[in-house]
Amino acid sequence: MQTNEQGGAEARYQAALNEGRFSIQRCNDCHKHVFYPRVVCPHCGGASLAWVEPKGTGTVYSTTTVRRKPEAGGDYDVSLIDLDEGVRMMSRVEGVPPAEVKIGMRVRAKVVDNKGAGLVVFAAEEAK
Repeated sequence: MQTNEQGGAEARYQAALNEGRFSIQRCNDCHKHVFYPRVVCPHCGGASLAWVEPKGTGTVYSTTTVRRKPEAGGDYDVSLIDLDEGVRMMSRVEGVPPAEVKIGMRVRAKVVDNKGAGLVVFAAEEAK
């Protein structure tokens, strides 16, 4: 699937998430991965971007805890994740108390339903 198809890159990214699929782009010219969805490769300027399924694994680059009152849902994590493909994305790590999310932690992506829209979140990988 090319990014110049009807609907735009962001719309295609969200449509895939809504179907439970996580995809990022890869430039057919320089072969580098791209995230956030774009029409032109930020690395080489090429306009031939294909959608690919990433491995879904990565490392926490940065993390913070957003504080909320318990009645507002309680504290939650916001992290920058470096995917193994070399792109960075903002998300959250679930299944671990926010204070226990650490820089360097290995994580795995999953798509969850967020009020009817697909959303990429991460879970800590099992220690091996």
